[in-house]
Amino acid sequence: MPNRRRVLAGLAACALPVPSVLAQAKTEISISRQPGILYMPTHVIEKRGLVEKHAARLGVRAPKVAWVNFAGGGAQQDALLSGSVDMINTGTGNLLLLWDRTRGGVKGIAASSAQPLGLVTREDRIRTLEDFRPGDKIAVPTVKVSTQAILLQMAAGRMFGAARVGHFDDLTVQLSHPDAYAALRNAAHEVRSHFAAPPFQFYALKNVPGARQIATSAEIIGGPLTQGQFFATTRFADANPAFVRAVRAAAEEAKAAIESETRACVETYREVTGDRTDTGEILDLLAQPGMMEWNIHPQGTMKFAAHLHAIGTLRTAPASWRDYYLPVAHDLPGG
Repeated sequence: MPNRRRVLAGLAACALPVPSVLAQAKTEISISRQPGILYMPTHVIEKRGLVEKHAARLGVRAPKVAWVNFAGGGAQQDALLSGSVDMINTGTGNLLLLWDRTRGGVKGIAASSAQPLGLVTREDRIRTLEDFRPGDKIAVPTVKVSTQAILLQMAAGRMFGAARVGHFDDLTVQLSHPDAYAALRNAAHEVRSHFAAPPFQFYALKNVPGARQIATSAEIIGGPLTQGQFFATTRFADANPAFVRAVRAAAEEAKAAIESETRACVETYREVTGDRTDTGEILDLLAQPGMMEWNIHPQGTMKFAAHLHAIGTLRTAPASWRDYYLPVAHDLPGG
């Protein structure tokens, strides 16, 4: 797999977007996602063939979609930049980084979830963020650039000042959410804390002795934050406008389905992912505050962008979220 740093550097040097005349329209595309219930809209879209349905309505002949699962956003970035997949669904930090490094050559299509992330620990002495010490390990999907890693930077900036936004960086280790949850359940494992995406923080709180939640994304950023969104290269979008519009329509239909047919969509999530958790338990989980955030417009992303620009991660400060989203989304509210 390509080294992401080298690929990003190369793309920045050649200044994407590549002229769209070099791209060819497709009838078959691939989309990637990560583990977790916040990706339930993608499971509903896959099971009900919603992208195919809307793409056919828009004139694509016999459209097909292949769904690919990745452990973290970093691997998804690699796959998108190398052309291994056509679209990815992952967090805000990944979208902003790629938009910046490719000089606008990667942009969002539609959001799909904004459920709260939760920082869970089984270390008894850790009761607040201030209690972490050198040597402690916090599992995140991708170090430095995942949504969780950036939230820790934002928290550190508030706690210790702008000069120490990287305070927690050396404590983070890269693990997929399922692997991090397994580490928390293993009393002998060195990883004792996990900045988790749903449902993994809830599973840890229920099944890991002594586990407690000490921070959430909503507390750190001051409200909902988009956790899942579809994005693609502008080269792909220019060549495949029907698929782009189809994904937006599919996200909107999946949102409506989850809200009106929640139990059926939970069953779809269980079927597609193989999650053996009882349907009733997942429904109870979705009844928790913030867990039914399936809006297709971006939320909290400009706060993220402002932080990343302030610390120098983003070279360009977006004037609006519409700078890093394609025109297909520009009629939506957002922030």
